[in-house]
Amino acid sequence: MTVQQHQLPNGFRIVTEHMPGLQSAAIGIWVTAGGRHERLEQNGIAHFLEHMAFKGTTSRTALQIAEAIEDVGGYINAYTSREVTAYYARVLQADVPLAMDVIGDIVLNPIFDPREIEVERGVILQEIGQAHDTPDDVIFDWLQEESYRDQALGRTILGPSERVSSFGRDDLAAFTREHYGPGQMILSAAGAVDHDALVRLAEEMFGHLAPRPSLVADVASFTGGGEARHEKQLEQAHFALAFESPGYRDEDIYTAQIYSSAMGGGMSSRLFQEVRENRGLCYTIFAQAGAYADTGTTTIYAGTSGDQVAELATITIDEMKRAAEDMSDEEVARARAQMKAGMLMGLESPSNRAERLARLIQIWNRVPPLSETVARIDAVTTEQVRAFAGTLACQAPVAQALYGPISQAPTLEELQERRAA
Repeated sequence: MTVQQHQLPNGFRIVTEHMPGLQSAAIGIWVTAGGRHERLEQNGIAHFLEHMAFKGTTSRTALQIAEAIEDVGGYINAYTSREVTAYYARVLQADVPLAMDVIGDIVLNPIFDPREIEVERGVILQEIGQAHDTPDDVIFDWLQEESYRDQALGRTILGPSERVSSFGRDDLAAFTREHYGPGQMILSAAGAVDHDALVRLAEEMFGHLAPRPSLVADVASFTGGGEARHEKQLEQAHFALAFESPGYRDEDIYTAQIYSSAMGGGMSSRLFQEVRENRGLCYTIFAQAGAYADTGTTTIYAGTSGDQVAELATITIDEMKRAAEDMSDEEVARARAQMKAGMLMGLESPSNRAERLARLIQIWNRVPPLSETVARIDAVTTEQVRAFAGTLACQAPVAQALYGPISQAPTLEELQERRAA
């Protein structure tokens, strides 16, 4: 498998990886414009724009966009995150030029028909309502807000209903002008792809775009120290903690990922074994390390009954403190193996591989070889994981979110006292 890169004179970047033996390919455009690039009055517009890309272009109706890809047995989709918006498709090898044409069309030529804007506004408002009705979705929005208060990174990707209700054609067009320049786009493809052919297609489709300054998002800072408590009559009390952690350019990112895997990444993890298997306090509990360009968050989540949430919370803190003392070589080795296996298994999918390529270009403007990534994972020692565990358990800024029957749940101040004890 060979990774190849190219950059057009206007800054548009292309990265591909040919995967021998495949008859299909994943191809997409990743735009470095997500929720954290919005101003306060724009909150939710990146996601709104993603929806509108499929609602018609200067040459295709919404139905024609869908039919163009589905007529050849492929699929097309998109997503918005806090740092990127992606438009991608999976097709057979012969249909890669078609997929490229359709994706380029929806990114470059949306018409923002006022009638379609109103239709899609209703769809997004329903999506917001659905998220609010899903406890283990909305709690992470509240946790993000408490972690990055008064910052773009702390706002929801969907945006509040009142702002979504006010966006119009001019707002969508303005965000596109601000953030959809050639230097903010990455064409990534993996599978049965021809790099040189894709470069030629990219030159034809994107080469005429004038370069423009990239609007850099404000530097984010994990504030922590806050908690969101939402009492509601639900079957479960939902409990989530967030701790300041490394960003993805920080050398400690692999330590954070290994720690989160050992603590709550699988059935053998400490939290799963102690909280679920030994004490039967929950069905779901996990830890995960999330990272952005300039900051990161280690998150712990569990759902339990209202009369057990206090016990679950205190045990979680105790397990975090214990990990700083006795995290074993075997646990770290297992977490390393899980990380490497998960990464390598995921790369058997061209879709996952195309996304990884785009992400690495966004972060480093290069694609480090897999051997380099594996070596960084293998270089993390048990002592480093214990030291990270100690910082997280006792010193790192923390935020908390709770939802459901939470009257017995400890306050963040009480958890802080337990951390310090």
